[in-house]
Parts: sequence; structure tokens; C-alpha cells
Amino acid sequence: MKRYLDDLVLNDLANKVVVLTGPRQVGKTTLSKHLMHSFTNAQYLNWDVLADRAVLQRQSWNPRAELLVMDEIHKMPNWKAWLKGVADSRLDGQALLVTGSARMDTFRQAGDSLAGRYFAFRLHPISVREWCTQQNVSPAVALDHLLERGGFPEPCLAPDAIHADRWRAQYFTDLIREDVLEFSRLHEINTMRLFVELLRERVGSPLSLASIARDLAVSPATLKRYLEILQALFIVFTVHPWHHNIARAILQAPKVYFFDTGLVRGGEGVRLENAVAGMLLKQVNFLRDSAGKEVDLHYIRTKDDAEIDFALSEGAKLTQLIECKLGDNKPHRALMRFALQFPDAQAVQIVYNLRQEEYRNGIVITDAATWLAQLSA
Repeated sequence: MKRYLDDLVLNDLANKVVVLTGPRQVGKTTLSKHLMHSFTNAQYLNWDVLADRAVLQRQSWNPRAELLVMDEIHKMPNWKAWLKGVADSRLDGQALLVTGSARMDTFRQAGDSLAGRYFAFRLHPISVREWCTQQNVSPAVALDHLLERGGFPEPCLAPDAIHADRWRAQYFTDLIREDVLEFSRLHEINTMRLFVELLRERVGSPLSLASIARDLAVSPATLKRYLEILQALFIVFTVHPWHHNIARAILQAPKVYFFDTGLVRGGEGVRLENAVAGMLLKQVNFLRDSAGKEVDLHYIRTKDDAEIDFALSEGAKLTQLIECKLGDNKPHRALMRFALQFPDAQAVQIVYNLRQEEYRNGIVITDAATWLAQLSA
């Protein structure tokens, strides 16, 4: 299955090391092996495979390989300095693709060691736009499928919902049991699992770590670290409130969403909001990674509890105000208020069960599936 980043990654491999990150089982290995077919001679090496690990440690890979794919090398001690040496000493014309499931934002924190040597891409689950392209279906059919299955390739492509549910149960168990252990201690796993279970029921609501900490009898600082681990593993992501003062925005409560909508516990409205959040984050990261745009995803909430689900910004300006609804065609009151407050931003209310498209009080009321299909990725 060709993914939305295939051609972009292939083009960048001609000039730079390419770093591809994303959740476990989101399709990084499949994308890498698909790109290997574009080269006469390519080699795939995975740090988790003992034989491959020995090759990586000895640097004894095929010198004639036109493409080297190195997976999970961030687990190697001193991997940043090692990779810098590999990048600087590789043969002319030899492409290098580095992939990893734990977030390798450490590339961005690596100082001068890798500066200027790489381009980074974040691979996301399948979106409405991507499913429409792959399966040649309507946006409505695509959105219904993704709300039922989530956007990870295996459950999305599974022959039935039972297969998808079995995959998700095993996926969740493996994430907690194996991946979290790389970042935390064994005795913390049960608390971490309870924390994730509580987050599954709090999707779309401002997150109070102090409240959850009391329920779990741990400190808020401990839960803050757990949340950072879950983000590092691409299990959840946070959306912070919009504020001109970035520091103040970070201090306010974020909302938490799951990369896999199938993990969300809640009604149709909550699942829709999570799916929209994931596709908006995919759009933001795609524009950042492919075009270098300074875009970001937020929500807006005031002291008097006026709130809209999402807002997109570019630089210091809001560009879009977004409210998602299951079936309410009436313009959302807070959206009307913020449309007046930010006249340069497009205000849109996307509706899952829409009777008729309208433009009222400065707000575009439109079909959710159609609008999502028009995103960049």
C-alpha cells in the first residue's frame, strides 16, 4: 500500500539523510520496503534483529547498497554520534533512511551533531483523504470506515471488525508491556495502564493531572512524566489552548487525544472529535515536514468557558477556527463569538450528519467527511 509520504521521502533521499518516525505499526517498515523497490540494490537493517544489530555495530553492510534502511537505531548507545559518523562517511550516492517507532524528536535536540544532515517526516495513521485515494471511495464511506476501525493500516485493511478488535487488544497490551518499559520501571506498569484507561475516557476534555493523581494516589509530577512517555511513544498527543503568549498557553490545561481512534471510550461525538484531531495533527505535521511551514494545532477556551474544538495557526496568526458536530446545523455560539474576534481566520463548523450546507453569521457549515477529504494529507 503506497502511503502519502512515499514520493516526498524518495525525493529527499537524493539529498539528505531522511528520518521517518511515527507510532508502532503505522506503516514505517512497509513504506521503507516499498521505497527499496525504487533502487537497484537496497538493504534493510533492524536494531531489534540480532543478526542485523551485529552488522550495524560492525558497519559491515553492503557497500554497494544504493539505499540503506536503518530501523530502531535510537536504541543503540550513543546513536547520535554513531549516525553522524555514518552519514559523513557514506559513499557518494548512497541514500540513508532512518526509522523509529519511539519519537525521535531527539534529532531536533541533538545540537550540532546532526544539524543540516537530515530531513524528518512523521508518518500518521490513514486519514479520510488517504483512504479515498487508496480505495476510490466517497469521503462519507471513508470517514465511517475510519471511525469504526481507526486509521492504522492493519485494522483498517482487515477483512472484518473482529480481526481489527483482536489486533487492537494485542497492540494495546504490547505498547504498555514492551514499549513503556523502555522509559519506566516494571513496578510502574500497572499505574501507567490505569492512567491510560482513564485517559481513554477523558478524550476532548481539558486534562487535570492533579485530579487524576488523587484518584491513582500518585503525584502530579509522576503523571506528567507518564504523559510525556505516552507522547514519546506516539500513543497520545496533546492539544494546547491558543494564546499569544506561548508560556501561558502551555500552563493551561491541554486536551489529550489518541493516535488510534479505536482506543477512545465514548460516544460517537467523542470518537468523531478524536478522529478530526488526529487528521488535523497529520495536516499540521505534513505542512511542517514537507514545506517548512510554521503551523500548529490548538483549541480555544476563555475564562467564561466559551470553547471551540480546534484552531489552526500559522506563525502568530490564527488561520482557521473549527467546531465539529454530529448533527447540529445551528451555528455554534462560541464559534460565532470567535469568528468576530478573529475576522482573518476562516470559521467552519463541520457536521457529520449534515442536512444542508450553509453560510450563516460568518460561519461555513459544511459536511465533515468532505471537508476532511480536502486536507493536505
